[in-house]
Amino acid sequence: MPRVMAAVSISPVGSGMSVSRYVAAALKVLRNQNRVAYQIGPMFTTLLGEADEVFRLIREMQEAVFREGAVRVSTVIKMDERRDKDLTFEGKVQAVERHLKVEAP
Repeated sequence: MPRVMAAVSISPVGSGMSVSRYVAAALKVLRNQNRVAYQIGPMFTTLLGEADEVFRLIREMQEAVFREGAVRVSTVIKMDERRDKDLTFEGKVQAVERHLKVEAP
């Protein structure tokens, strides 16, 4: 099964200005599982794991936001899937940093 890295942002629509309680509900889903690695960022959470597990987990996160009281949820997903080598959080960052070092004066 292919491994994917997916940046996901899940938020309620029409629920006021602050969405932190809804985001927290989605992130609790991540904390209560061990199938998919994740990193929390200020605007997106990045998931790393088997494609089917990542999609299943995103769906669970959406449902958690609905359970928190949202009646409409907007989800943005950006996904990277490679089949020629393993994806890692560190590997993607290091690849860019290598290019920055080459270009430095």
